[in-house]
Amino acid sequence: MPRDNDHSTKPTRIAAVQFLNTITLIEGLNTWDGCRLVKAVPARIAPMLTANETDVGLASIVDALNPENDLALIPSGMIGCDGPTLTVRLFSSVPIEQITRVHADTDSHTSVMLADLLLREQHDIAAEFVEFDARERMSIAQSRDVNPDEAWPETLLIIGDKVVADSPPAIRYPHQIDLGEAWHALTGLPFVYACWMCRADDLGSTMIDEAAAMLERVRLRNDQRLDWLVTREAAAHSWPADLARTYIGQLLSFNVDDRARQAVERFATMLREHAILDAKQPRWVTSNSTHLTTP
Repeated sequence: MPRDNDHSTKPTRIAAVQFLNTITLIEGLNTWDGCRLVKAVPARIAPMLTANETDVGLASIVDALNPENDLALIPSGMIGCDGPTLTVRLFSSVPIEQITRVHADTDSHTSVMLADLLLREQHDIAAEFVEFDARERMSIAQSRDVNPDEAWPETLLIIGDKVVADSPPAIRYPHQIDLGEAWHALTGLPFVYACWMCRADDLGSTMIDEAAAMLERVRLRNDQRLDWLVTREAAAHSWPADLARTYIGQLLSFNVDDRARQAVERFATMLREHAILDAKQPRWVTSNSTHLTTP
């Protein structure tokens, strides 16, 4: 049976990432008396949900497909694209067909699996993926004494604001793949990197009903003042204002429509086909948040 929280004493804990691309989904949530906003990197949010450290989270889409997690997708907002993403990028100093190892940004589970899938599908490459701390420019396994300027690996996957604010030198990486663009070329579909989620046990609760409605209102309101928000936030994230407006206003998608749902289902199917993850079919909260649906 769903749990029903006592909102008079317990605010709904909502976890989200701190990238520029989340402002459309989270700006204004801190004014909701029933909410406590918790900031975290994408890879931490699903564990926070399963450990009951947060109630709703903007988590990597693959976390909802992982059979080890009992999570449901809330269609009140997402981070996606219908073509180039700009901030999810593979950098390589060797031609793509020669890649054998990818040092992968540890911030997102979804981007790592998408890169693995695209290399297999489009280049017949089953590369080894190694965790990499992109902020410090060194492999997690390396000594902390390594000079960051000498720590760029042969092939590197980076996500988020780092792609713009702390991008690897282009001269070192002449071969690059924008993962959103590559996925669209392969499937003709958008890609969903992250979506609002909750624990399946909480479906049907007043907490999830109210959170889903509030998240949708916040997204719609911010969509009406997007240019102002992006201009205000760009400098704080070390983005040029014009590039930030193009990125948020033209490249990204935040509305969960039918094509986005199809894309999540297609991603799950392809992960299973390539034995990357025994992905389960996505489960979506219905409009009244009272039960799950599978498109």
